[in-house]
Amino acid sequence: MHATGLMVAPVRTVSGMASLRCGRLSTGERVGIAFTTEARLASVMGADQEWMHITERTMRTMLVPLGIQQIRVDPGLISASLPIAQPA
Repeated sequence: MHATGLMVAPVRTVSGMASLRCGRLSTGERVGIAFTTEARLASVMGADQEWMHITERTMRTMLVPLGIQQIRVDPGLISASLPIAQPA
């Protein structure tokens, strides 16, 4: 983690709006993903992966309403979550 307390989180940007990318554990549970450095993110997710700096508190604030309780920092293997369809 940066000296500022910021983590590096992978994002997906659509129409100028960034959303956090999440992963899944082998149990199927969704988890937040963060890295301590840009280099670690690139080594796992690729150099083209978009990212942003974010605090753990802000990340949790964004993930809890989605039912995501855990954040995995510097994971070695990522299984990206598919978007969840919201009922109409």
